[in-house]
Amino acid sequence: MRAFQNLILAIWLLCCPNMSTAHALDPGFLDLRQLSPNTWQVLWRIPDVNGQPMRIDAILPEPCTPRQGTQPVFDTVAWVSTWIADCEAEIAGQTVSIKGLERQNNDVLLRVQPLDTAITTLRFTPDTPTLTLPENPTTISVFLSYFQLGFEHILEGWDHLLFVVALFVLVRDPWRLVGAITAFTVAHSITLALATLGVLRVPAAPVEAVIALSIVFLALEIIKHKEGQLRLSEQFPWIVCFCFGLLHGLGFAGALSEIGLPSQDIPTALLAFNLGVEAGQLAFISVLSVAIYLWRRVLRFSPTGFHAIIRPVTGYAIGCVSVYWLVERVSGF
Repeated sequence: MRAFQNLILAIWLLCCPNMSTAHALDPGFLDLRQLSPNTWQVLWRIPDVNGQPMRIDAILPEPCTPRQGTQPVFDTVAWVSTWIADCEAEIAGQTVSIKGLERQNNDVLLRVQPLDTAITTLRFTPDTPTLTLPENPTTISVFLSYFQLGFEHILEGWDHLLFVVALFVLVRDPWRLVGAITAFTVAHSITLALATLGVLRVPAAPVEAVIALSIVFLALEIIKHKEGQLRLSEQFPWIVCFCFGLLHGLGFAGALSEIGLPSQDIPTALLAFNLGVEAGQLAFISVLSVAIYLWRRVLRFSPTGFHAIIRPVTGYAIGCVSVYWLVERVSGF
């Protein structure tokens, strides 16, 4: 039983410390919008850390005054600072930096919106806290930035990962599992696009609660599994994933709306974000598969009756965490 207790504890420790932000998407966001040849409007969103703004600050190019913003104000999601910067020279080819980012684990998305050229989207990382603004922006930079954003989002969203873990336990055939994951991606791509473009508007709190409920459903499917009797999610996994993917897409949209989309490259950004999510899911499934292979083939750990009870124990562990999320999110209405 020690192994089972450790399994439950591991899932709990991974998921519970961030209950309120299980859907976390916490990069900073710096938007530079040109108003006139020498004037730029600056929007600087700083991630929240325990009720305080993260200790990072945006530093504009040298020709601009002021180069830093005023004290940020909390808008219930992040800390926001806005100001107008007067830039005596062209900022293309100049450097922008995020002070203190090298000491953090978060990234910062930069969007530059000039008057006469295409919008540019770049990404600061702890390893590259300083970037040079390109003089000839390309669409590929938008694609790469939002692909990475989608990839990181799925790996940082504990509720989505737990959904994928439950699918991994339920669907044993590898190709059926990949098909189910793809159906999930297609579905969330639909609602993500509709919600991001403003066609579909649903309050965030109920969406987050229903996402937790979808994980509870899969946990029950795992617990009620009987050999020789396929459950609905095992028989038609792609249908179940498609239906729940529509809900999860609304959750993705809430996160993506915090960053925004480049107005001239919305299709590219949406496609890249969805492909990034799909890549992140498949990468996570691959890691789980390798771990199971090593468990069975290399460690050769398979005591009598182990596999008969590990499945329901996993189901109860996933169920406990998802019920906690459900109660917490419903109580937050």
